[in-house]
Amino acid sequence: MFRQFDASDRIDDTARAGTAAQLARSGQLALLAALEAIGSRRGVARDEEIYAETDPADCWFKVVSGTVRISKLLADGRRHIAGFCFAGDCFGLDTTGERVFSAEAVGDAVVMRYPHTATERLIDERPALARHLCEITLRDLAQAQGRLLLLGRMTAPERVAHFLIELADRRDAVRGVDVPMSRSDIADYLGLTIETVCRVLSGFRRDGTIAIPNPHRIEFRNRAAIEAVCEG
Repeated sequence: MFRQFDASDRIDDTARAGTAAQLARSGQLALLAALEAIGSRRGVARDEEIYAETDPADCWFKVVSGTVRISKLLADGRRHIAGFCFAGDCFGLDTTGERVFSAEAVGDAVVMRYPHTATERLIDERPALARHLCEITLRDLAQAQGRLLLLGRMTAPERVAHFLIELADRRDAVRGVDVPMSRSDIADYLGLTIETVCRVLSGFRRDGTIAIPNPHRIEFRNRAAIEAVCEG
């Protein structure tokens, strides 16, 4: 669920032609074209399910545009959100026969679907794809280990601050970040209540560290202060 090279990143103007040439030499463009050939594009509406828990894990996906949440409904009715995927992120690389989590669109989104069988055939033809998917899996594991620390040791303000910095870093934002998910989504991701998330954000705003021009936009007034909260 980390940022990967995406078709939307392709370069048409000559000012960035050097980057395209470098990618072509590295073989990434050829690999991208091969993946596009086995994939199918699908539009997903807000809150629409991409796959459900216990569905057959016979394919994996890449986000073309929009945001996807990966979640699980617990036995007591609570929802746990394992992660959010943005444009270029891959998800659904399950190693089990059926889905452990569900995937839904946060807002309107477009995803690419890649069948496992076609992917395995492509790996035989292009071993570089195996390395590519392995890198994604290892990054997912590193993120999961980081979340164990977040949920197990961090206070509520530390969790919210960490979320804001994580969101900004993943979307290459410096002064502020768009927040497509709801406060309820954030709460279920951080293991907090929605009231706690709103209270912490309001506290950051009162302190002058952030501004909230609308519910889906947070601007940093003092990013260093937010980073300091992350460090405890």
